[in-house]
Amino acid sequence: MENCTKDYNMLQDGIVLFQLIIYIPVLSLGIPLNMIAFWVFCCKLKRWTETRVYMINLMVADSFLLFALPFLIYFTMYNHPIDKLCFTIQNIYFTNMPMSILIITLIATDRYIAIKFPLKAKILRSPLKSASICGFLWITLIIYSYLGPKFHERKEQFCLQKQSIQPNYSLLFSIIFGYFIPLGIVVFCSVQVIKCLKKKMARSPHDTKLIQKAIHIVSVNLCVFIVCFSPFYITLLLRFAVDVAGACSLLSEVRASIQICACLANSNCCLDAFCYYFAAKEFPEFPSLFPTCISMRSKMKQSQESQPPTAQVMTSTRCSAP
Repeated sequence: MENCTKDYNMLQDGIVLFQLIIYIPVLSLGIPLNMIAFWVFCCKLKRWTETRVYMINLMVADSFLLFALPFLIYFTMYNHPIDKLCFTIQNIYFTNMPMSILIITLIATDRYIAIKFPLKAKILRSPLKSASICGFLWITLIIYSYLGPKFHERKEQFCLQKQSIQPNYSLLFSIIFGYFIPLGIVVFCSVQVIKCLKKKMARSPHDTKLIQKAIHIVSVNLCVFIVCFSPFYITLLLRFAVDVAGACSLLSEVRASIQICACLANSNCCLDAFCYYFAAKEFPEFPSLFPTCISMRSKMKQSQESQPPTAQVMTSTRCSAP
């Protein structure tokens, strides 16, 4: 174990330098971008919507993550011991990154419901329901981040640095349910939304420009999500495999990879504000792209109610979901 730690210590100076190169621009951009996003979503928008609720919660999570970044650099640079400060920053960090991922997942799901099921969306979606879901997630993650370390023995010496090769099965749980399942949901919902938008573009050439912007924004958000978070969680999964196998020779390289990929994952806290600000600017509500479809379905429903049963069956066979 001492040899593993010694190998990592040789890489530590390079990791700290890399963190400074990434985090200084992230802090310089992330703080003003999040302030602008707060101003837009809290002050400029007149109506409370599901998107507005999710975005405010996302900005809160990203702001706390930005607050933790200087401490991450300090902990790596000076091998800070585990104390109350470490415990506080650790809880902030391990609450707000998963929260950002889950809120992005909720935004993707909300888009999917709004476009794929525009009529049912009026029942399934509401700002109050969105706020309730976010509140539940905040409470759950705060409790998990606080109680999680108490369920297994910790033998670490330094803050946010796992030196032992004892497998942490709660980490595997967090990787699967905290990222890979949300990743599948985000990919599925985003792909379905893009398909629906392309179908709408083919039917309505006069809305082509607006729909192309919507497709571009959804695609960019999906790419940013995958590029930022996937390397970090893949390396965490690799670390779990190294611990299970007891491969001490690979430990220093994997630890260094986690620190480097964490920089990329943490940079998402300034990219979120940039991406979703333009999303709100271009099209605040996805259903606005489908007014014709919604009104047409309402008229069809009214006409079906006035038709005899035979005519209703014939009409229903010609109507399919978007």
